[in-house]
Amino acid sequence: MTKKLLAAFLLSTALVSAGCGDDHPEEEGVDAEACEHLQEGPATAVIANMGTNNPPPEIRADHRRYDITLMNGSDGNQGMVAFAANEAADYVIYTNADVPLSITTASGEVVEIEESTSSSKGCTDIKGRHVVPLTVGTHYLTFGPTSAATVGVLIEESHGDHGHEH
Repeated sequence: MTKKLLAAFLLSTALVSAGCGDDHPEEEGVDAEACEHLQEGPATAVIANMGTNNPPPEIRADHRRYDITLMNGSDGNQGMVAFAANEAADYVIYTNADVPLSITTASGEVVEIEESTSSSKGCTDIKGRHVVPLTVGTHYLTFGPTSAATVGVLIEESHGDHGHEH
């Protein structure tokens, strides 16, 4: 009886730990893909603004690097772009420069960044990796203030453990 119990326990533990380990290779896969797009493009040049007189330019999660030119400000360079999330999900915002990032909804509410790092295992071109839960709708991404004049940005939908079956 105890051997069967032990075998059942070990099997259930193995299944649980296998389930947890599955997220990491997938996220590393997203990082590897992001790394490739940050290095090789395709790229679209965008000039950010601060959204005061004009709506900021829009960027998308379309496997494309956006080279965003920031505005010169008294505190350093900064700029805003818009991103329309077409589904409520976690998104990963990658940058090729270590620049501050803040996000708000269209109505001005601050969106909390769940996880933020300035590096990625296996890709030195990723200088910023920000995981952000977004709702459906337009969000404003503000980069800076920073000394960088431009920042390459790539947005990928995260494929973490939020009910996505593969």
